[in-house]
Amino acid sequence: MITKAQLKRLGREHGTPLFVVDHDALRRNYREFRKYLPRVQAYYAVKANPLPEIVRTLYREGASFDVASMPEFNIVYDNVRATPPRERQDWIWDKIIYANPNKPEETLEELNQYKPLVTFDNAEELHKIRAHAPQAGVVLRLKVPNTGAMVELSSKFGAAPGEAVDLILLAERLGLTCEGLSFHVGSQTTNFENYVQALALCANLFREASDRGYRKMNLLDIGGGFPAPYDDTVKPFRELARTIGRELGRLFPKEIQILAEPGRFLVATACACVSKVIGKAVRDGKPSYYINDGVYHTYSGVIFDHCKYPVRAFRKGPERISAVYGPTCDALDVISMAENLPELERDDLVYSVNIGAYSHASSTYFNGFPPAKVVHVNT
Repeated sequence: MITKAQLKRLGREHGTPLFVVDHDALRRNYREFRKYLPRVQAYYAVKANPLPEIVRTLYREGASFDVASMPEFNIVYDNVRATPPRERQDWIWDKIIYANPNKPEETLEELNQYKPLVTFDNAEELHKIRAHAPQAGVVLRLKVPNTGAMVELSSKFGAAPGEAVDLILLAERLGLTCEGLSFHVGSQTTNFENYVQALALCANLFREASDRGYRKMNLLDIGGGFPAPYDDTVKPFRELARTIGRELGRLFPKEIQILAEPGRFLVATACACVSKVIGKAVRDGKPSYYINDGVYHTYSGVIFDHCKYPVRAFRKGPERISAVYGPTCDALDVISMAENLPELERDDLVYSVNIGAYSHASSTYFNGFPPAKVVHVNT
């Protein structure tokens, strides 16, 4: 684990704002996932953090990949571009799922040459896939409960369970093969019951499809949602894995391949950011600090991901409740109105940890401020 002293040194050496990626932590998180869910093939959700260096490290660890756009596909594809054609195609089929249920026609046409595995959740999408990517294998995404998730997804994605088998049979009539089912219980899900309910639903739909004559499904994608340990309220991953493993063993025979799409779990704790105090004031009696990173940049997860990243100081001293603002001229650029911080001075460095997921990935150039510089350690 990268230390506080190392972060301070890197901030002084490289300047700020700085985004630090610890590849030892990436490897550790991937190995933890595989240790506690050995039956599950881990498809890293590239959207969580698409830095090519992160993808490369996970590729070397043996990970598979969940992509949602052609740029994400190509970041992964770069790792196998130079391999022999047959080997490359086998790897793509076994190691990539295009898990965006709605795809532009142009994307499908570009994907078709790779005979991809893609998700769908409605009849219109099936007709589109048949017309523009007839070589694709398809996976039906289901709508499942997202109760207690930090970011819910079921309002936008997923077929209603009552129409699931009809869609599977429609795929067959169109000449497509429905390889299996997928679901997503919502991002940062601490309600383990979501997984239990979703797995039971999928088992019932496997049986219904078989009863109606369709017996070609051989995989189940249990999505993401695996919670990162942001604080002590998050139960250990091994407890969730025990629950999932028990239900998989009870409901699905060994010949069913199990996939998952961990994103946040793999990268959240692998990255930290370092910023500099560029201004200070007292507002409404509260110490207020302006730093050179904010919610339009590395702290974008405050807005887009409903996540909080405590701002910590390297300087020591008595602490007071303080406000921390980003550098832009937008009043929305508020990192926190209640951080425990000592008295800080201009040019002091501050930092946040566990900020690897949905942070740098959604940074912008708003107001002319560029995203943080990226530094990789323990590569």
